[in-house]
Amino acid sequence: MPLRHVPDVPFCCFSAIRAALLIQRWYRQYVARLEMRRRCTWNIFQSIEYAGEQDQIKLYHFFGFLMDHFTPASSERNLISHIFRENEVCRDADWERYFCYKDIEVPDSYCGPHLAFPMTFCGVSKLMEAFKLKQQLHARYVLQILGETWRLLRILPNINHVSVCHTKEITICGDLHGQLEDLLLIFYKNGLPSCEKPYVFNGDFVDRGKNSLEILLILFGFLLVYPNEVHLNRGNHEDHIVNLRYGFTKEVLGKYRVHGKKILKLLQKIFSWLPLATVINHKVLVVHGGISDSTDLDMVARMDRHRVREASSSSQIRVPPPPGALADQHLGPGSEEQHPASLPPQPAHRRRPAELLGGGRAEGEAQAGWVRSDLQRSEDIVNLLWSDPMPQNGCISNEVRGGGCYWGPDVTEEVLGKHNLQLLIRSHECKQDGYEFCHNRRVLTIFSASNYYEVGSNRGYQASRTCRELTLRQRSTRSALRALRQQLFVHKSDLVGAFQEFDPNNTGVISLRHWATATERVLKLGLPWRVLRPQLINRAQHGMVDYQQWIRELSITDIMETMYKNHSNLETIFRIIDTDHSGLISFEEFRQTWKLLSSHLKMEISDKAITDLAQSMDFNKDGSIDINEFMEAFRLVDLSTHA
Repeated sequence: MPLRHVPDVPFCCFSAIRAALLIQRWYRQYVARLEMRRRCTWNIFQSIEYAGEQDQIKLYHFFGFLMDHFTPASSERNLISHIFRENEVCRDADWERYFCYKDIEVPDSYCGPHLAFPMTFCGVSKLMEAFKLKQQLHARYVLQILGETWRLLRILPNINHVSVCHTKEITICGDLHGQLEDLLLIFYKNGLPSCEKPYVFNGDFVDRGKNSLEILLILFGFLLVYPNEVHLNRGNHEDHIVNLRYGFTKEVLGKYRVHGKKILKLLQKIFSWLPLATVINHKVLVVHGGISDSTDLDMVARMDRHRVREASSSSQIRVPPPPGALADQHLGPGSEEQHPASLPPQPAHRRRPAELLGGGRAEGEAQAGWVRSDLQRSEDIVNLLWSDPMPQNGCISNEVRGGGCYWGPDVTEEVLGKHNLQLLIRSHECKQDGYEFCHNRRVLTIFSASNYYEVGSNRGYQASRTCRELTLRQRSTRSALRALRQQLFVHKSDLVGAFQEFDPNNTGVISLRHWATATERVLKLGLPWRVLRPQLINRAQHGMVDYQQWIRELSITDIMETMYKNHSNLETIFRIIDTDHSGLISFEEFRQTWKLLSSHLKMEISDKAITDLAQSMDFNKDGSIDINEFMEAFRLVDLSTHA
C-alpha cells in the first residue's frame, strides 16, 4: 500500500494552536478563580447567618439568666417575664373565644377578597390572586383561617404517614422564608395542590422575607381544603422568639395594626401544634432539620408537641407542673402575676427537679424521672428542627448554630435502618443549587427560597438558570464582603487585643499570617482570611499589615460600638420590652434595657451615659424612643463607617 504524502503544516497553524491553548488555559484559570470566589462568598454568608442564629440562642439563654438572678420583685424581671409566661388562656373553650372573629366588621370600602367558609379550592385561588396583586386580606378572614387551621392541627399526629401510589408524584418543598414568588413559581411548574398533586412543606415558612403571612394563609387554606394531600412540618423558625429577631413579628404588626397582636398570639399557638415530621410510603422520612443518635420516631410520635412553644433551645423548654404544685407561690403584693400557672419558671437546666415542679423535695424526687424523660423529649424536638449533617461519623453538639447537633453517616444508617427507611429528606440549610445529597445519597437537603443571601447567591427548588449568572455572582460577592466588613467593625476592640498579642513592641504592624490568625480567633467564622486580605485591607507591604491604621478606619465610640455589635439582640429586646407592640419605649425602659444587657455582657455603663444616649436618640424630643428612632441611630452609625 503506497504511503500518502503528508503536506507540511504551515507555521501559522502552529501559532493558532498555541493561541488556542493559551486561551484555554486562561479560561480555566478564570473559571477556577470564579469558583474560589464563589466558595468564599458562600462561606461568608453562611458563617454570618449561623453566627446570628447562635446569637439568638444566646439571647434566649440571657433571658433565662435574668430570670434566675433578678429577684422576683425587681422591675427588670417583671419587664421580661412575659416571654416565659404560659398563655393567659389555656382551655380549649377559652381559645375558641379568643379566635372569635364575629365582632370584627368588614367595611364596604374593603376591596380585598371575600372568603366563604368552609374553605374551597375557589376560595384559596381567589386568595392567591389577591396576594399577587399586593392586596391584603381583612383581619376577620385571617382570624377565621387561623381558627379553622388550629382546630384541624389539633387532631393531626406528630408524624404524618402518607401513602402515594406509584403513578402519582408528591412534591416536597423546603424553606420558603416569606418569599411568595418562590411558592407561586413552584405551583406554576408543578401544579396547585389537589387530590392528584400532594405536597409536603417542610417548615420555615416565615421570617426574612416580606410575605410570610401570605404564605401561611395560602398553605393553611390548601391544608383546610385538602387535609389528606397537603402536609406541613414545623421548622425552627415556627417559633415566636425567633420571629422577634428575624422579621415575622414586625411584618404582622405592620400589616395589621389593630388585630396584629391577637394574630401573633394565635400563630404562636398554631406553631406549637404543627406536626414534626412526615413519612412517605413507610420509606422516606421528611423532617426540617435532621436527626441525632438518640432519635426514636416511636417516642416522637407519643410526645405532646404543643407543650414545646419555643423550639430555640432544649434547655429552655418548660415542663408543665402537676395541678396545684405552685399553689403557694406568688410574686408578692401588687404584682399582676398572681395566678400560679402564669409564673415564669427558671430554665430547666439550672433547676433541681423539685424546684421545676414547684413541690417539696420528696415530691420533686418522686417526679425526677418523669422530668428527665420530658426534657429528653424536648431535646429530641430541638434536634429534629435544628440539626445538620456532617461528613464525619458520630454525633456532636451543633456549636455553630447554637442548637441541635451535627450527625454523621453512621447515625443516618442507624436511624434509617432502625425504622426500615430508605431516605431522609430535610431542609434547614441553603444550598446553591437548591438541593444536595450527602451520606451516600441517603440524605437529601432541599431549600426552596431562591436568592436567599443576595440576588444570585442560590437557586431555590425549581428555580431556573439565567444568562446573568456571572454578573449576579459578582454582585453577591460584593454584598458578602460588605457584610463581612460590618462583622469586623463590630469586633474592633476584640481585634485590637488579639493583634497586640502578636505585637509585643507595640509597632502597630504584624505579619499577614498573624493578622489572619488573630482575626479568625476573634470572629470564629472559618474563612480563608489570607485569601480575603486584598478585599479587606487596602495597604499591605512585604507581607506586613499596619493594623493600627486599619483599626483607625473602623474607629467609633465604645458605647456605640457595643450597640452596633448587639444590634439584632437589642432590636429583639426592644420588641420584647414593648409588650403592647406600640413601637414606643420610655427613657426608663431604655435604661432598664441597657442594665439588662450590661449585666449579661459583664460591662459597666453609667446611668448618665445611658441617659445622654437616650436623649440623643429621641430625635423629635417627645420623651420616648420609637423603633424608627432606634434603628435610625444604627443607620447613621453604619453610614459613618463608610464616610
